[in-house]
Amino acid sequence: MKKVSFLFLAFFICSACGNHMETQLPASKLDTNIYIPAAGNSWVISNSEATSSIIGEKGIRNWASDHVKIRTFVRFGVKGALNVAIRVRVDAGTSKIKFSHNNDFKTIAISNTDFQIVPIGTFTIEEIGYHQFDLQGLEKSGNTYAEITDILIGGSATKTDLYYIKDEFYWGRRGPSVHLSFPLPKTDMSVKWFYNEITVPEGEDVIGSYYMANGFGEGYFGIQVNSSTERRILFSVWSPYQTDNPDEIPEDYRIQLLKKGKDVNTGEFGNEGSGGQSFRRYDWRAGITYRFLLNGEPSGNNSTDYTAYFYDPEVGKWELIASFRRPKTNTHLTRLHSFLENFIPETGDKSRKVFFTNQWIYDQKGQWHELTRAQYTADATARKNARMDYAGGDEHDRFFLKNCGFFNEKVAFDQSFTRRSSGKNAPNIDFSVLP
Repeated sequence: MKKVSFLFLAFFICSACGNHMETQLPASKLDTNIYIPAAGNSWVISNSEATSSIIGEKGIRNWASDHVKIRTFVRFGVKGALNVAIRVRVDAGTSKIKFSHNNDFKTIAISNTDFQIVPIGTFTIEEIGYHQFDLQGLEKSGNTYAEITDILIGGSATKTDLYYIKDEFYWGRRGPSVHLSFPLPKTDMSVKWFYNEITVPEGEDVIGSYYMANGFGEGYFGIQVNSSTERRILFSVWSPYQTDNPDEIPEDYRIQLLKKGKDVNTGEFGNEGSGGQSFRRYDWRAGITYRFLLNGEPSGNNSTDYTAYFYDPEVGKWELIASFRRPKTNTHLTRLHSFLENFIPETGDKSRKVFFTNQWIYDQKGQWHELTRAQYTADATARKNARMDYAGGDEHDRFFLKNCGFFNEKVAFDQSFTRRSSGKNAPNIDFSVLP
């Protein structure tokens, strides 16, 4: 991206002790040749719901309230001096905004109505890892405080191992997805049933989270936080026909609904593959352990039936979510896994965590087997270092996954972990009485 030429602009440097000094500093005096796109790296932290209306493809817009605080995240691999500027304009008059890093802050006055690069000053990066930079409006004479496309940085702290979201902003803002795959005790086993338990710790039930318990080769089953007022149990099966538009699926490739439980909604889904979907609105709670049971068996005529059950601890029994038939498929359960993802980009700045405990499978011979090994992996967002806030593994004899929030304690993916046996007996389930 080319640098934008500009006139000298007055700006004010405000120290933490309250001293003020007015000066003029041309951007050419600051080494700020690295552009951090606000569109991919900034969030409204004072109100997540306002993020989508203020931060879009063109950066920061519609910033009118002094109650709004905008935070930008960048990960540094070395310590040192950090020079900062912003590419900015105002709609009219003059705006004064505050730029903060840790306990250091500076205020700048902006009056240019075309985009120009405005220097802010120099800060110090004292620790390796993610750092946050906050913008807050102080005064304005126009309708909005400012429009900002980029935060520009330079200096010795930026010379190596600098990480931020450079492209594919939708996926970068959602954050990295992390997974656990459960290898079978024997490679020649045919798995009819997959049992898993998950617990979302208190405070980790963040809006936009999908805590997926029972994943398999053709679908997934778990719980979500869809909004501040709605939570769901979700079970979906992909069609064997590859498309993101369910309307394109030929009739003989469509997922068939065989049955569904009480208060369960069913239909189709698209955008990330297509197929049959079911969900039940259910106000599950953090800190409580929930149980999931999945069945997968060939049903003849080159089709396979998948059925999902959820154990409601308040009711004290297994409840049917749904049963789907997948055509062009002849298999038992394969590729058993769990994952954690965020599906709302506006909450990608908030971390979330989940524990997975007591995994068991029931084979075609009628035997239960405990699963105590897991392979921890991550998605493309993590693998290309767009985001480095991911973790997973074994913690206190439980598997866990954690993502988003720009934390620094990342766990390298592509590792195998083994948890100690839970010491519990196999699940006591009478399959003949399941609904």
